[in-house]
Amino acid sequence: MIENNLTGVAAAFEMLLEEIEAEINLVNQAGARALEDRDYDKAKEAIERAERLTAFRNKAEDLRREWENLFAPKGDDMASWVAPRGLSRLRRGQRTREEAYYQPILAGLQALGGSAPMNQVLEIVYQAMQSTLKEADLKPLASDPNTPRWKNTAQWARHTMVKKGLLRNDSPRGIWQITEAGIRFLQGKSNG
Repeated sequence: MIENNLTGVAAAFEMLLEEIEAEINLVNQAGARALEDRDYDKAKEAIERAERLTAFRNKAEDLRREWENLFAPKGDDMASWVAPRGLSRLRRGQRTREEAYYQPILAGLQALGGSAPMNQVLEIVYQAMQSTLKEADLKPLASDPNTPRWKNTAQWARHTMVKKGLLRNDSPRGIWQITEAGIRFLQGKSNG
């Protein structure tokens, strides 16, 4: 009985995070259109809104992690835990969790010499995760039909990894770089 409540909350967090990400993508698209139209006031407004949404998304992600630390069963595979009742949108195939991307991103960066353009890293991540990605991961985002969900999740994983110090926060735009902490994290995963 309690188990159902726990899974419902976990599923609700996943749904909330996906909806916030979709909203951020829409705002980003509106900002890009405003820049193309040279409407800099609208572009600035879109940037500010995207920053607020991203900060809110980070708070929601922190709350999700806090919830998991309080109530989640131990173990690597959380998919069986996040099997919501009455939330059909997530039931059709949960997306792969953000944390699952950490090791492939770090390993890919290390294989590429520690630094590489985002698309090159994402190509390696896809190759490493292709057999484990879920059906929903391969579907496009509602807000961007040209972007599969896995790619969006990998980019959010990168954002979180920067916050955790696993990737550099001062790398040039479009370039991902591993940190010493990221190398240690990767070594800990391969040793443990």
